[in-house]
Amino acid sequence: MIQVDRADVTDNKVEPSALLAIPAPRRGSPVRSFPPVVIVPFPRVSVVIPVLNEGRNILSVLEGIPPDIFEVIVVDGQSTDDTVAIARAWAAKHGLPLRVVQQPRRGKGDALIHGFAHCGGDVIVTLDSDGSTDAAEIPRFIAALRAGAELAKGSRFAPGGSSADITPLRLWGNRVLTALVNKLYRTDYTDLCYGYNAFWRDCLEPLDLVCDGFEIETLLNVRAARRALVVAEVPSVEARRAHGASNLHPLRDGLRVLRVIIGERLKK
Repeated sequence: MIQVDRADVTDNKVEPSALLAIPAPRRGSPVRSFPPVVIVPFPRVSVVIPVLNEGRNILSVLEGIPPDIFEVIVVDGQSTDDTVAIARAWAAKHGLPLRVVQQPRRGKGDALIHGFAHCGGDVIVTLDSDGSTDAAEIPRFIAALRAGAELAKGSRFAPGGSSADITPLRLWGNRVLTALVNKLYRTDYTDLCYGYNAFWRDCLEPLDLVCDGFEIETLLNVRAARRALVVAEVPSVEARRAHGASNLHPLRDGLRVLRVIIGERLKK
């Protein structure tokens, strides 16, 4: 696995010289050796944002999206507030190419997977709708992909990353589950359960993502290891949720994550 050093980022762009210095994964790793750096043309980027009653938070997410984004897909999980109206009004006023798709079922995983099916860009980026993920970091993720990564996974615990939102219980659970994945899949992840990720759209087929809940990030990371995708960790700063309470339940969702980890390991 590759780590992008925050110190090598200037104006949210990773310097190619820094990427050239990143070592390849160790021998025997399930991740393929990192290929020679070839900077590809800037791809069309689709941003997927699952929402459920985030009317007080959605503007803080949309305001940070870079102006050259190809499209924004807002997946509405049957919100009963004005989330969708606010998003549409802001997009119309500022010329943001935004589409709203209705989620037929429930759960964050189902929402993201439904959104992926509507993406037309070359790259898919996932953002949380509570204001905790900073859309201004998107160029950093794209730079890692353009340099050869197939999945750029955000990490709050890589050097340069941090979190103002995670609770002590969730931090402990994340560390235990991350250590378990690293042991079982011979990875070097520093963060497992974080909603900021970017990957090439043609990786959807080998990833074959199917799940309903907050375990979606774990499934993405584990499948990437099993499919030997080139993975880069990108340091990310997670802000505190702006308004309202999270829908995540540490015990229930932690058990769902554990089931994914063990279930994927038992598959041939």
